[in-house]
Amino acid sequence: MSQNRYDKLCPILNAKVLAQSTEEVPVIVQFNREDCKAKEQLKSYDLVEKELPIIGAVSGYLTTDLIYQLANDPNVKYISFDSKVYTLLDIATESMEVYFPHDKGYEGEGITVAVIDTGVAPHNDLVKPENRIIGFKDFINYRRYPYDDNGHGTHVAGIIAGNGYSSRGKYVGVAPKANILAIKALDRNGGGSTSKVIEAISYIIETKDRYNTRVINLSIGTPANSLCEKDPLCRVVDRAINEGLVVVVAAGNSGPSPGTILSPGIHRNAITVGAVDDKRTVDPSDDTIARFSSRGPTLEGIQKPDLVAPGVSINSLSNTKLNSYIPLSGTSMATPLVTGSVALLLDKYGDLKPSEVKARLLKACVPIDDIAEHQGAGVLNLKKLFDDSDEEGLRGDDDRIRVDSIEKGPVLQEDVVAARKNSNADFYEGLLVLLFILILLDSRF
Repeated sequence: MSQNRYDKLCPILNAKVLAQSTEEVPVIVQFNREDCKAKEQLKSYDLVEKELPIIGAVSGYLTTDLIYQLANDPNVKYISFDSKVYTLLDIATESMEVYFPHDKGYEGEGITVAVIDTGVAPHNDLVKPENRIIGFKDFINYRRYPYDDNGHGTHVAGIIAGNGYSSRGKYVGVAPKANILAIKALDRNGGGSTSKVIEAISYIIETKDRYNTRVINLSIGTPANSLCEKDPLCRVVDRAINEGLVVVVAAGNSGPSPGTILSPGIHRNAITVGAVDDKRTVDPSDDTIARFSSRGPTLEGIQKPDLVAPGVSINSLSNTKLNSYIPLSGTSMATPLVTGSVALLLDKYGDLKPSEVKARLLKACVPIDDIAEHQGAGVLNLKKLFDDSDEEGLRGDDDRIRVDSIEKGPVLQEDVVAARKNSNADFYEGLLVLLFILILLDSRF
């Protein structure tokens, strides 16, 4: 087999072909041209399960012999294993509530967040006094009305947009007036295929004007076996960002080893979120990156995660008791905290570009005592994010809100080092304020 064939196969398929496996395997075949002969032949043999036009690909089950032959076709760009995508949960412990000061009037009103997950149940905190689950699409069982037979998606949606209806305001999400577009792409066990997630993102792009969808939350992931430019999930995330959607992604729960960021969290322009454990104390000196939180860098050497947020014992909505709450942990729970904060930013500033949103988030972080490959820019500080006195710093004449200025590892690492040296006072003050708010909220009612 020529080297070119190896280059067109992801590592999993390479191994299967070399082992001369005779099984049929789920794959995603990407083409260089939409109207190529290879694609038409696959369709004529009824081997195409689903077309994925957003990335010029099809999905289906192919034998390793056929995969071997396709890899030699000049019109075939890349063939990857249609990997399982999973929710990212750790161990549930004690409850924790996250609250952002809404007294300035920014609660995410009118902003729609798409949650690609296991579905979203019609919990009281999302449908009362008015229904804010404004759309639902089921790619698993094809039902018409919102449901969640796993619970993960409902919990995530509550962190983003729960209004505290059932707790009399005790458990309030970050953006309690935001709308939810619920997309079920994972089954009752919390698993699904890469191709289903691609379909889901395609649907969000197609309907973004209908629902005013501005943000996508992906508290899901799959092992990053290919470079981002060839990875199907990365390619569809790239398309979403180019369409003006902010994509917030969980780093993964594969820590503490380095190089464990999951796809599509490896995408340079996605906002990749790791988890921090504050140990439930007001003293920031004992804060650590949660052991389960995935670490960077990516295969391409990109520094990830971009930032971290609380992800241990977050209390949010139950999918079985629609007036109750449960605690869960994981980068799945840290991610919607950032997603909800993005909804608040868009509520305040309107038409921010994805790169501008990311720049504001990174500028509002404070580092903890750890390396950049574990924490990115540090812990998102909500007070700094909405501090109007910092506005001039984000409106410099040299247009400092440029995506290329915030995503190169060395630049960001220098920023973190500088912050550690010059902003220790702000760091401790900011974390103390955030932790104080969290503790007050936990005992508020």
